[in-house]
Amino acid sequence: MAFQDKGLVKFHGEPLVVHAAKALADVADEVMINANRNLEQYRQLGFEVVTDQTDSFDGPLAGLLSAMQHVETGILLVMPCDSPIFSSKHLSKLLKTLREQNADVAVACLGEKLQPVFLAVKTNLNISLKNYLASGQRKLADWLTQQHLVRVDFSDHPDIFANINTLEDLQSLESSTLQQS
Repeated sequence: MAFQDKGLVKFHGEPLVVHAAKALADVADEVMINANRNLEQYRQLGFEVVTDQTDSFDGPLAGLLSAMQHVETGILLVMPCDSPIFSSKHLSKLLKTLREQNADVAVACLGEKLQPVFLAVKTNLNISLKNYLASGQRKLADWLTQQHLVRVDFSDHPDIFANINTLEDLQSLESSTLQQS
Protein backbone atom coordinates (compact mmCIF):
# COMPACT_ATOMS: atom_id res chain seq x y z
CA MET A 1 0.00 0.00 0.00
CA ALA A 2 2.98 2.29 -0.59
CA PHE A 3 3.63 2.46 3.18
CA GLN A 4 0.18 3.91 3.88
CA ASP A 5 -1.92 2.84 6.83
CA LYS A 6 -4.41 0.56 5.10
CA GLY A 7 -7.38 1.59 7.21
CA LEU A 8 -6.93 5.21 6.18
CA VAL A 9 -6.59 4.51 2.46
CA LYS A 10 -9.66 5.81 0.64
CA PHE A 11 -12.09 3.51 -1.17
CA HIS A 12 -14.82 5.37 -3.04
CA GLY A 13 -13.83 8.56 -1.24
CA GLU A 14 -13.87 7.27 2.34
CA PRO A 15 -11.20 5.57 4.43
CA LEU A 16 -11.47 1.79 4.30
CA VAL A 17 -12.05 1.67 8.04
CA VAL A 18 -15.17 3.82 7.64
CA HIS A 19 -16.71 1.22 5.32
CA ALA A 20 -16.19 -1.42 8.00
CA ALA A 21 -17.43 0.88 10.76
CA LYS A 22 -20.62 1.66 8.85
CA ALA A 23 -21.34 -2.04 8.32
CA LEU A 24 -20.79 -2.68 12.02
CA ALA A 25 -22.83 0.34 13.12
CA ASP A 26 -25.90 -1.08 11.39
CA VAL A 27 -25.90 -4.17 13.64
CA ALA A 28 -23.82 -3.36 16.73
CA ASP A 29 -24.51 -1.26 19.81
CA GLU A 30 -21.02 0.17 19.73
CA VAL A 31 -18.23 0.41 17.14
CA MET A 32 -14.56 0.50 17.96
CA ILE A 33 -11.43 0.44 15.89
CA ASN A 34 -8.34 -1.53 16.82
CA ALA A 35 -5.26 0.37 15.67
CA ASN A 36 -1.67 0.71 16.79
CA ARG A 37 -0.55 3.75 14.82
CA ASN A 38 -2.08 6.96 13.50
CA LEU A 39 -4.35 6.91 16.53
CA GLU A 40 -5.39 10.56 16.29
CA GLN A 41 -6.44 10.14 12.67
CA TYR A 42 -8.60 7.17 13.64
CA ARG A 43 -10.10 9.01 16.62
CA GLN A 44 -11.04 11.91 14.33
CA LEU A 45 -13.35 9.51 12.50
CA GLY A 46 -15.59 9.52 15.59
CA PHE A 47 -15.11 5.97 16.86
CA GLU A 48 -13.48 4.63 19.99
CA VAL A 49 -9.95 3.42 19.24
CA VAL A 50 -8.32 0.61 21.22
CA THR A 51 -4.72 -0.47 20.92
CA ASP A 52 -3.07 -3.81 21.49
CA GLN A 53 -1.94 -4.39 25.06
CA THR A 54 1.64 -5.11 23.99
CA ASP A 55 4.04 -3.38 21.65
CA SER A 56 5.07 -6.64 19.97
CA PHE A 57 2.44 -6.54 17.18
CA ASP A 58 1.09 -10.00 17.97
CA GLY A 59 -1.36 -10.01 15.07
CA PRO A 60 -5.13 -10.06 14.89
CA LEU A 61 -5.57 -12.02 18.11
CA ALA A 62 -3.98 -9.23 20.13
CA GLY A 63 -6.46 -6.77 18.65
CA LEU A 64 -9.30 -9.17 19.33
CA LEU A 65 -8.26 -9.51 22.97
CA SER A 66 -8.04 -5.74 23.42
CA ALA A 67 -11.50 -5.28 21.93
CA MET A 68 -12.95 -8.07 24.09
CA GLN A 69 -11.65 -6.34 27.18
CA HIS A 70 -13.11 -2.96 26.19
CA VAL A 71 -16.70 -3.94 25.43
CA GLU A 72 -19.48 -4.41 27.92
CA THR A 73 -21.62 -6.61 25.69
CA GLY A 74 -21.38 -10.38 25.64
CA ILE A 75 -20.70 -10.61 21.90
CA LEU A 76 -18.13 -8.95 19.71
CA LEU A 77 -18.51 -8.67 15.93
CA VAL A 78 -15.22 -8.50 14.06
CA MET A 79 -14.25 -7.66 10.52
CA PRO A 80 -11.10 -6.28 8.91
CA CYS A 81 -10.95 -2.86 7.33
CA ASP A 82 -9.61 -4.12 4.01
CA SER A 83 -12.72 -5.98 2.81
CA PRO A 84 -15.23 -3.23 2.06
CA ILE A 85 -17.76 -5.49 0.30
CA PHE A 86 -18.55 -7.39 3.52
CA SER A 87 -21.69 -5.69 4.82
CA SER A 88 -24.07 -5.46 7.75
CA LYS A 89 -26.19 -8.18 6.11
CA HIS A 90 -23.25 -10.58 6.38
CA LEU A 91 -22.46 -9.51 9.94
CA SER A 92 -26.11 -10.11 10.85
CA LYS A 93 -25.88 -13.63 9.47
CA LEU A 94 -22.84 -14.33 11.69
CA LEU A 95 -24.63 -12.96 14.74
CA LYS A 96 -27.86 -14.82 14.04
CA THR A 97 -26.04 -18.12 13.53
CA LEU A 98 -24.03 -17.66 16.74
CA ARG A 99 -27.24 -17.19 18.71
CA GLU A 100 -29.26 -19.91 16.97
CA GLN A 101 -26.51 -22.51 17.36
CA ASN A 102 -25.61 -21.38 20.90
CA ALA A 103 -21.97 -21.38 19.86
CA ASP A 104 -19.11 -19.38 21.32
CA VAL A 105 -17.83 -18.31 17.92
CA ALA A 106 -19.46 -17.97 14.50
CA VAL A 107 -16.84 -17.64 11.80
CA ALA A 108 -17.31 -16.97 8.11
CA CYS A 109 -16.13 -19.55 5.63
CA LEU A 110 -16.09 -20.37 1.96
CA GLY A 111 -16.89 -24.05 1.93
CA GLU A 112 -14.29 -25.64 4.20
CA LYS A 113 -11.94 -22.64 4.15
CA LEU A 114 -12.28 -20.41 7.21
CA GLN A 115 -12.25 -16.66 6.79
CA PRO A 116 -11.16 -16.20 10.40
CA VAL A 117 -11.12 -12.40 10.62
CA PHE A 118 -14.88 -12.28 9.99
CA LEU A 119 -16.55 -13.48 13.14
CA ALA A 120 -18.95 -13.09 16.01
CA VAL A 121 -17.39 -14.17 19.29
CA LYS A 122 -18.53 -14.30 22.90
CA THR A 123 -16.41 -11.96 24.98
CA ASN A 124 -16.20 -14.41 27.88
CA LEU A 125 -13.55 -16.21 25.80
CA ASN A 126 -11.10 -13.45 26.68
CA ILE A 127 -9.39 -15.61 29.34
CA SER A 128 -8.95 -18.46 26.87
CA LEU A 129 -7.52 -16.03 24.33
CA LYS A 130 -5.23 -14.38 26.87
CA ASN A 131 -3.85 -17.79 27.88
CA TYR A 132 -3.40 -18.78 24.24
CA LEU A 133 -1.40 -15.63 23.51
CA ALA A 134 0.62 -16.02 26.74
CA SER A 135 1.64 -19.49 25.56
CA GLY A 136 3.27 -17.90 22.51
CA GLN A 137 0.60 -18.99 20.04
CA ARG A 138 -0.55 -16.49 17.38
CA LYS A 139 -2.61 -18.40 14.77
CA LEU A 140 -6.14 -17.08 14.74
CA ALA A 141 -7.65 -20.14 13.02
CA ASP A 142 -6.00 -22.50 15.52
CA TRP A 143 -7.45 -20.63 18.50
CA LEU A 144 -10.88 -20.45 16.87
CA THR A 145 -11.04 -24.19 16.23
CA GLN A 146 -10.35 -24.81 19.93
CA GLN A 147 -13.64 -23.06 20.76
CA HIS A 148 -17.26 -24.14 20.39
CA LEU A 149 -17.34 -22.92 16.81
CA VAL A 150 -19.99 -22.79 14.12
CA ARG A 151 -19.06 -22.15 10.51
CA VAL A 152 -21.18 -19.76 8.50
CA ASP A 153 -20.83 -20.54 4.82
CA PHE A 154 -20.85 -17.65 2.38
CA SER A 155 -19.97 -19.75 -0.69
CA ASP A 156 -22.92 -18.23 -2.53
CA HIS A 157 -21.17 -14.81 -2.34
CA PRO A 158 -17.37 -15.35 -2.44
CA ASP A 159 -16.83 -11.80 -3.71
CA ILE A 160 -17.63 -10.35 -0.26
CA PHE A 161 -14.18 -11.43 0.93
CA ALA A 162 -12.33 -9.43 -1.71
CA ASN A 163 -9.64 -7.63 0.19
CA ILE A 164 -7.30 -4.81 -0.58
CA ASN A 165 -3.61 -5.47 -0.04
CA THR A 166 -2.09 -3.36 -2.80
CA LEU A 167 -2.88 -0.16 -4.64
CA GLU A 168 -3.66 -2.35 -7.67
CA ASP A 169 -6.23 -4.28 -5.59
CA LEU A 170 -7.76 -0.97 -4.55
CA GLN A 171 -8.08 0.27 -8.14
CA SER A 172 -9.44 -3.05 -9.36
CA LEU A 173 -12.08 -3.33 -6.63
CA GLU A 174 -13.12 0.30 -7.05
CA SER A 175 -13.55 -0.25 -10.79
CA SER A 176 -15.49 -3.47 -10.41
CA THR A 177 -17.85 -2.05 -7.78
CA LEU A 178 -18.48 1.06 -9.86
CA GLN A 179 -19.42 -1.11 -12.82
CA GLN A 180 -21.88 -3.08 -10.65
CA SER A 181 -23.58 0.09 -9.42
